[in-house]
Amino acid sequence: MAQTTLPPIHEAWLPREHTLYRPRHGVRQLTAIICAVVFFGLPIFSLTVGMRPTELENHRLAAFPNPGDGWSFFSDFDGWANDHLPFRRDAIDLVNGISRGLFGEPPALGRSSEVSGPVAGVPAPQSGDKRQINPGITIPLAIEGRNGWMYYGDDVVSRCNQVRDLRASVDMIRRLRDGVNASGRKFVLVVAPDKSTIVPENLPGTYAGRDCLQKVNSELWPLLTAEQGVVDLRGELQARGKQLGKPVYPPLDGHWWDEGGIIMARRLAEAIHPTITRNWVTTPAQEYSVPSDTPPLIGLSGTNKGFQYALKPDGVRDQTRAVPPDFSTPVQVGHATGPGTVAKSVGLLGDSFTIKALRYMAASFGDLTVLHYGKVNTDNGRAAGEMLAQNEVVAVEVVERTIASGNNQLLQPDVVDGIVRVLNENPIRK
Repeated sequence: MAQTTLPPIHEAWLPREHTLYRPRHGVRQLTAIICAVVFFGLPIFSLTVGMRPTELENHRLAAFPNPGDGWSFFSDFDGWANDHLPFRRDAIDLVNGISRGLFGEPPALGRSSEVSGPVAGVPAPQSGDKRQINPGITIPLAIEGRNGWMYYGDDVVSRCNQVRDLRASVDMIRRLRDGVNASGRKFVLVVAPDKSTIVPENLPGTYAGRDCLQKVNSELWPLLTAEQGVVDLRGELQARGKQLGKPVYPPLDGHWWDEGGIIMARRLAEAIHPTITRNWVTTPAQEYSVPSDTPPLIGLSGTNKGFQYALKPDGVRDQTRAVPPDFSTPVQVGHATGPGTVAKSVGLLGDSFTIKALRYMAASFGDLTVLHYGKVNTDNGRAAGEMLAQNEVVAVEVVERTIASGNNQLLQPDVVDGIVRVLNENPIRK
């Protein structure tokens, strides 16, 4: 008699009493599946109904991974899903409120030592080691100070992890200045102070890197102010803050308010024509509100409220105008005319601190071209030199922390030599 073989059967289909019975999905498995569907499905569902995610942590939202990338598609998918979760902003705010309200301390939101995209004026960290000033001591991207203030962690990192010493950086400034002067042009360098320099009173009582911050600052400014052509704004920024009754740097932003931009425009004009600003009149024009740049570094948010001003170089006619903040390629800014305006052609290399000055330089310079120096190292300063060669005055605005760190793109030997070479090939005959 032929033996009958039972067809194969899944263990989940066996009677529960059977010793080999196993449920297809246990409670934990089912819970995990539901969570996975919600986590990965919600971003897709939110897009279909018109909800759009926002950038919260100062980096661009992760792009949808390419299915053609093989297994990396699955490892990259969670990053996309995390960035595109609906109500993420509300969840972060809730966690922040609970942590501070119940435990009296900020939550560990986005406190990694790396950031995916650069903040204006803040060098993007390349690795965890770069922000580690001592074994086991890592400086956060944003330092929370007194009275609700925040500071860039890079103000500290730039002093504690220097790429080159201060004298080497000042030598680069001197080499650039001497090369500009040798080409028959005038050189002006405006140093934009860090917020930690102008408003140190709101830094925490104690914080990692405090000693090297103070030590480097005590050495940096005497070296800078001893150099010809360097404009020191510290005294005027602090005096203007006392006049206003509040600092010229917002509590939650690493850059100065418009008052700082006006001071920069005025001191640059005076460096070219010492008495040209004697009839200048500035008056508040309108209040504005913009998102803060420091809280997003640790997953939070904030708002700055400041004033734009009218600038009348002759004391009568306001010549300010809106200027786009993007000057990654040369932008002609100055078209001002009449008394109190600078007539000489000026080429300015600047960084994010120049943005707040654009409106006021447009009102006070007749021929001003501005270029961000962030990419000058890609061609060893050739394009920057060609822009500067078309002008009588070479002006530079550099934020303090990049001089302190020695990693400023403009003050690299190959870049400085490249700019000077172009200027010397196109001298001004007097």
